[in-house]
Amino acid sequence: MDAVRAMPEAVTEETESRLRAHVETLEWRLRKRDEQRRALLHIMGDLNEVNRRLADQRKAMLHILVDYEKDRSRLARQTERLDKSRRALMHILQDSHGSNLRLADSRKAMIHIMGDLRETTAEMQRREQELRDKQEQLVQAAKLATLGELTTGVAHELNNPLNNTALFVANAIDLIELGVTDKPQILKELRQAMQQVWKATQIITHLRTFGRAAPASREPIALRAVIEGALSLVQEQLRLHEIEVTVDLGREEPVIVGNPIQLEQVFINLLTNARDAVLDSPRKAIRISASVGSTSVEIAFVDTGHGIPSGLERRVFDPFFTTKEVGKGTGLGLSITYGIVKEHGGTIAVESTPSEGTTFLIELPLACAHAEETSAP
Repeated sequence: MDAVRAMPEAVTEETESRLRAHVETLEWRLRKRDEQRRALLHIMGDLNEVNRRLADQRKAMLHILVDYEKDRSRLARQTERLDKSRRALMHILQDSHGSNLRLADSRKAMIHIMGDLRETTAEMQRREQELRDKQEQLVQAAKLATLGELTTGVAHELNNPLNNTALFVANAIDLIELGVTDKPQILKELRQAMQQVWKATQIITHLRTFGRAAPASREPIALRAVIEGALSLVQEQLRLHEIEVTVDLGREEPVIVGNPIQLEQVFINLLTNARDAVLDSPRKAIRISASVGSTSVEIAFVDTGHGIPSGLERRVFDPFFTTKEVGKGTGLGLSITYGIVKEHGGTIAVESTPSEGTTFLIELPLACAHAEETSAP
């Protein structure tokens, strides 16, 4: 009888021991979750710091633009001076044919004018280089400003793979702690965690690539890859605003010659512009389509917004022009877009009907047409 009574007591002690071990495991997990929460708070703090820095960079961008306008005005005055000097030189040369007596004086004047021409030409070249440098700074600053707008969406997009990674790793730990000998199941959980880490790494790498200054080189690139890259950066914002996006690039895979970072900036500018246009519309939709011709491809960005007021279509590509409220836009996105498309040998146009939406049409030369043009004598 004593042995019978001792058995339940032994069972109870073993059960309590297991419960204590389970409670300790749960407490350890709670501590890990708390550490993850604190890490997330640190990340959000870093994101706020990045937003603050981007605001400072926007202010610096405006200062750069003021200097840009001053330098352009100075260059225009110097160009006018060069034209006057050239005309004066032509008059002197004509007079020299009619009068040998004034030849010596004309030569002296010509020498002075040629000196002025050399100085003015050198100054023009220097100013043109400064303008190009400031334009690159402006494009880079606008790109960083765009990254600031995308910060919230990217944080959400990074949060999903991080949470999934924590879940898969926790599952693997549970299996190990419970003494499960199913090695394939544990490996499956760990491989799924690695896939989520790879996904987060891809997002960060894409952001770093887009954020760095674009090189001046041109290379053959697939149009679909560039558009999909732009969509991957803004898709979270579009989803949060419940905007329907349709992409129809056709069966063909057009290849163009260009800079993928610059063209991605063009498409992001058009997508964010369309996003803002449809926010207050009854139907929030954006459609991207492409039509391939013999020498070029036409890309259309169509939105269902309220359209551009009549008479303002020609001004949308002007620097600092915007139809948005004060503080909601610098008016530089479409101006920079226009410049990048022109540098790629393409064209951009806008068609809009008030209350019906807006269509931006971009035409870019195909890689085969570019190759034929460069190989022609």
